[in-house]
Amino acid sequence: MNGDGLALALTLAFALDMMLGDPLWFPHPIRWMGLAIEWAEPRFRRLPTGLLFSGAFLSVSLVVAVWVLAFVLVAVSNRIHPAVGIFVQTILIFSCLSARSLAEAAQGVGTALMEKGLVAGRQAVAMIVGREVDRLDDTAVTRAAVETVSENLVDGFVSPVFFALIGGAPLAMAYKMVNTLDSMIGYKNDRYILFGRFAARMDDAANWIPARLSVPFIALAAQLTSGRGSKVLAMARQDGRCHASPNAGYPEAAFAGALGIWMGGPNFYHGKLVEKPVIGKGLAEAQDIHINQACRLMLAVSVLVFLAAAVTRLLFYVN
Repeated sequence: MNGDGLALALTLAFALDMMLGDPLWFPHPIRWMGLAIEWAEPRFRRLPTGLLFSGAFLSVSLVVAVWVLAFVLVAVSNRIHPAVGIFVQTILIFSCLSARSLAEAAQGVGTALMEKGLVAGRQAVAMIVGREVDRLDDTAVTRAAVETVSENLVDGFVSPVFFALIGGAPLAMAYKMVNTLDSMIGYKNDRYILFGRFAARMDDAANWIPARLSVPFIALAAQLTSGRGSKVLAMARQDGRCHASPNAGYPEAAFAGALGIWMGGPNFYHGKLVEKPVIGKGLAEAQDIHINQACRLMLAVSVLVFLAAAVTRLLFYVN
């Protein structure tokens, strides 16, 4: 698809995400990816190649398959009519974006805490985090929601837009398969430490550039909304590497600087205490208001990222 067509598809996909979020009635391709992984895992585990190589083979096969299917679908739709091609790319890219649904999920945690109490808050945050929630107090629940907003800004919006910009809907869909594989098998436990290692490393590689690109956009959004752009850049430089993930620390540190709160620290995962560095040590504790502030910041960053991508694509087409 030419540059102006992809710019239009990006625009329409962004508008749909802002208006609809993740409607239950939508036949979401990401759910199909999850079903494909569930179907393929036991079959690839039976391969006589060892768990490390069979997991790598599974990951590569599914990512390539998604890219090929999306590429063929877009190519066929473009042959029917350019407008059909734009429509198909719009729907595929829309399915990769999750800014509004992320904001709604995080705000639901805040609402549950304020209206129904700690138990309800724990139940709500358990839907969007991987850590154990039974030991979390109000502040820890709030901090977990803010951390999720900051981390998932990248894989839920910045990365899909980045890959759509350079490779259209097929590459954005391939990225979402990478991300889905990591969320389903990229764990460091007995079951997946070997089988899911390649998927986890592939996700790290895919998000490396978008995670770092997110920092200046967070800084710009923070400067426009609260005048804290310099705090964002300083905190990202100071604590961006203070995370078990090679990528998640950058947007998390940027949000810590923007909101003036510390994040990270130890948490329980699958019954084990995992020691994590504190990001923004010495800053304030997270409070209820910070969830809404984080969501507003995340949506502002999404607008800026979309505008940058659309303008870049249009300039590419003109030139």
